[in-house]
Amino acid sequence: MTIDLAALPHDFLWGTATSAYQIEGAVAEDGRAPSIWDTFSHTPGRIAGDDHGDVACDHYHRWREDIGLMRRLGTNAYRFSVAWPRIVPGGDGQVNAKGLAFYDQLTDALLEAGITPSVTLYHWDLPQALQDRGGWPERATAEHFAAYTAVVAEKLGDRVTHWATLNEPLCSAWIGHLEGTMAPGWTDLTAAVRASYHLLLGHGLAMAAIRSAAPGAQVGIVNNLSTIHAASDREADRDAARRMDGHTNRWWLDPVHGRGFPADMRELYGVDLPERPGDLELIGAGLDWTGLNYYFPQTVADDPAAPAPYVRTVQREGVPRTGMDWEIDASGIEDLLLRLTEEYGARSIYVTENGSSFPDVVRPDGTVDDPERAEYLAAHIAACASAARRGAPLAGYFAWSLLDNFEWAYGYDKRFGLVHVDYRTQVRTIKGSGRRYAGIIGEHERMRGRRAA
Repeated sequence: MTIDLAALPHDFLWGTATSAYQIEGAVAEDGRAPSIWDTFSHTPGRIAGDDHGDVACDHYHRWREDIGLMRRLGTNAYRFSVAWPRIVPGGDGQVNAKGLAFYDQLTDALLEAGITPSVTLYHWDLPQALQDRGGWPERATAEHFAAYTAVVAEKLGDRVTHWATLNEPLCSAWIGHLEGTMAPGWTDLTAAVRASYHLLLGHGLAMAAIRSAAPGAQVGIVNNLSTIHAASDREADRDAARRMDGHTNRWWLDPVHGRGFPADMRELYGVDLPERPGDLELIGAGLDWTGLNYYFPQTVADDPAAPAPYVRTVQREGVPRTGMDWEIDASGIEDLLLRLTEEYGARSIYVTENGSSFPDVVRPDGTVDDPERAEYLAAHIAACASAARRGAPLAGYFAWSLLDNFEWAYGYDKRFGLVHVDYRTQVRTIKGSGRRYAGIIGEHERMRGRRAA
């Protein structure tokens, strides 16, 4: 497959991404307190195989080895999340110095290795102590998030310039509070809408906190977006696609771009937003960069019997699918990059997650060949390069994920890593897809060298 690497800027960030609860383990070490995912994953029946993140990839103890893997892949950036319950175990109040020290060490080691740290402040691990006080449906949680953010930014802001406030607030609000298959496991539309509002308020408050503590920081937010298709030409299905676009995309994009919450979706949900004067200005204060997580498109049909937004997902025939049963369509990432550019005026965009799960087979010699994942990776990078050629201000690409890890409600059954992890021994093995990624990065580096010459 040909990839137009010349379309990408010379200072392009090639990275991998992870999140704290999915890889760190050490859930009760050095002052860390439980998060909502500790509670959720230890609730019988919530996670496939009754798995949990108590050990995960043991990154908390093996981070030096994992930085070595990044260097072998040739990446020049690493997106990781900070665990709020390591830093402020009670959610507010006392700061845990040992928790801060872990990320301080990690940041220094990344920079020493020539790898740019990209910090995400919230990847779903709300301290359980705050959940016990109402969680994200309560305004106080957004305020506590900003206070925690200030602590981290003051500690790392002299070295970290690339910050994301939230990762995929859609998952926290809709899947966690409406669908109930992620922590905290609620199925309450009113709570979900209130949580969505306070997550974005938390984003706005956190942006202000970062900019105060670390002048010159580049701050963004990471949303998981999908291209939405109507299942048929029927007016009802076209309307369903519009609703799904509002639920999946516009509800999260419009407010942070200064447009407020979409009026059609406010009417659809029928839930009064807990607005106060000045909130929308905080939420829409302006992004330095926009983060796009893309995995699959969605095709939907009208279904009045379904929960809001009253649609059902339809599988298109003849479309290849990943091991998650997600459709594979690389054109979707190009379409979304162009939409962010043309409709929302994004000044700088990072693909902050993109990847695929397939069953891996470890050969007798210990190697792991995963041609389907390698093909997925190359096709989506090619689509990114095409979008850049067409004017999208694409500044970096982060593959999900560096490591196989705890995949939320799927437990350890689904593997997304460029590096295979034997969870029994913690042995890491770079897969064929990792070697393919390293090859793409190396070719771009060589191209940069030829340009400089």
